Amino acid sequence: MSSGLIGKKVGMTSVFDDEGNNVACTVVEAGPNVVTQVKSEGRDGYSAVQLGFDNVKEKNVTQAMLGHFEKAGCPPKRMLSEFRDFGDDVDLGDVVRVEDLFQEDERIDVVGVSKGKGFQGVVKRHGFSGVGMMTHGQSDRQRHPGSIGASADPSRVFKGVRMAGQTGGERTKIQNLRVVRILADQNAILIHGSVPGPKSEYVELHKK
Repeated sequence: MSSGLIGKKVGMTSVFDDEGNNVACTVVEAGPNVVTQVKSEGRDGYSAVQLGFDNVKEKNVTQAMLGHFEKAGCPPKRMLSEFRDFGDDVDLGDVVRVEDLFQEDERIDVVGVSKGKGFQGVVKRHGFSGVGMMTHGQSDRQRHPGSIGASADPSRVFKGVRMAGQTGGERTKIQNLRVVRILADQNAILIHGSVPGPKSEYVELHKK
């Protein structure tokens, strides 16, 4: 884990690069983040910086968390995440902006919760081709998994066999996405590549 920011996926747009190519980008509202806690090796067993993002009403926060945010001198935040390797020049209550950490054309990792697809079959979930044929009397097997095990030996189905089931909705890291542009006045960052999650999903942007 490295230094980074918490952001919110806004949507998509496209920009032209220096060569005139139209580049599709995901827009992420990245900050400003507030340092809500600084953890140290001696007190907490590891060193890290906790960042908060996106204000929330006080009535929706517990009394314990209200005291936590009062120590940092900031309003209550909806999202909290820890980042390591932030350095020693960060203090409680500091504001971290997107232009402070990232630069255009650098590579970053994005962590978020992927879109939930519900209960899906093996073709969509695992990329199976299905039985495919409609000949030889097969009229309803196009998207079925086929055989899942032997009969007499081992007389059971092994664990981990890829079958239909709940798809998506999992914490996912997409690596080596390119920062196309930084809009400091709008606290936004434009990323080329697949950013996990739907619109308004919170994501973590990690420096490489």
